[in-house]
Amino acid sequence: MSATITLPPASRLQALPKYVFARLEELKAQAVAKGADLIDLGMGNPDQPTPQPIVQAAMDAAGNPENHRYPTFGGKKAYRQAACDWMARRYNVLGLDPDTQAQALIGSKEGIAHLSMAFADEDAVNIVWSPHYPVHARANLIAAGHIHNVVMNEANNYLPDPETIPKAVVAKTRLLIISYPHNPTTAIAPRAYLEKMVAFCRKHQIVLISDLAYGEIYYDDADKPVSILEIPGAMDVAIEFHSCSKSFNMAGFRAGFAVGNPEIISHLYNVKTNCDYGLAGFIQDAATVALNRAEDFLPDICTTYRERRDVWVAGINKMGWNIELPKATLYVWMPIPQDYENATVFCEDVLAKTGVVLTPGSAFGQHGEGYVRTALVAPKERLQEGLDRMAAANIRFS
Repeated sequence: MSATITLPPASRLQALPKYVFARLEELKAQAVAKGADLIDLGMGNPDQPTPQPIVQAAMDAAGNPENHRYPTFGGKKAYRQAACDWMARRYNVLGLDPDTQAQALIGSKEGIAHLSMAFADEDAVNIVWSPHYPVHARANLIAAGHIHNVVMNEANNYLPDPETIPKAVVAKTRLLIISYPHNPTTAIAPRAYLEKMVAFCRKHQIVLISDLAYGEIYYDDADKPVSILEIPGAMDVAIEFHSCSKSFNMAGFRAGFAVGNPEIISHLYNVKTNCDYGLAGFIQDAATVALNRAEDFLPDICTTYRERRDVWVAGINKMGWNIELPKATLYVWMPIPQDYENATVFCEDVLAKTGVVLTPGSAFGQHGEGYVRTALVAPKERLQEGLDRMAAANIRFS
């Protein structure tokens, strides 16, 4: 009889807290087993269908035998060119070279993780704004690097001053990661702030990562997100990650791209050649259509999220919250009522009493504690039903 292996994984893997979405899946499964009708607003998993022309492009491309072979590591030239063209049309970032300044990704999360690995060292630090999307910190920790969290909150308008970072930390820093529009807080960054970030990273020779996964989900032209590559001098130090997941309802396709400094792109490419075989060819063909025809799809997608945002915020505020309408992303960031021990307890109570699934802010690092995130990934009618259930269960902010 063979024995079950008892060899533990690396200590740095054991040290990671359990991924909160895995815990949410367990709680949801338990609730469903008890007959609950869940309204799942936990994970930012778009419920709207991918636009039909993109789906058709994927179906057509899947029949092409050339797409049955291994893809190239960097990605198809047509896809990289579409990414560069999109940057020119949308952000006025002109002259990007698809051969040296663009990289196809199996989703932007993969790209950020791999670039973190490229710069992680036992004596090096990555700076992360906190709260943060988990991969901004965890990939570096898995690779035996170190994280310095900089708090972003209402007190600093979710725009931390990099000059407040201790000089000893800055001296060891190799990467600084920002993400505006921000997940989970929904904050946006004005151009002047991004200029400050570029100047800081150029001064200290730090690689600046901009995670722009939510760059196309915004609600007013006055709040139109800015690409870090629009900022003069950014190309010296910056790389930006883009995703098709939220912009085009393509989360299941796992398509993204990175653009920016050629040397940084080359380091990302180097890690990817050692870790994966690239993005499937037929997915690249579909994503190429998405980027080339983006203006056909984005208005309807943003309109849907705007309508949902308005329903949710109006309903929550009737229950005692005082939430301003988010200017971007598909999320709402809310403080928990004072009579709850922590955000996880609040989310578990809401789930048990109403079947509404929310994400505790602690999922995004210790500085997210005290808040919950709502993902607007259900139709307006279901959002309203969730609000009605919460009101009936006397879930209030007080």
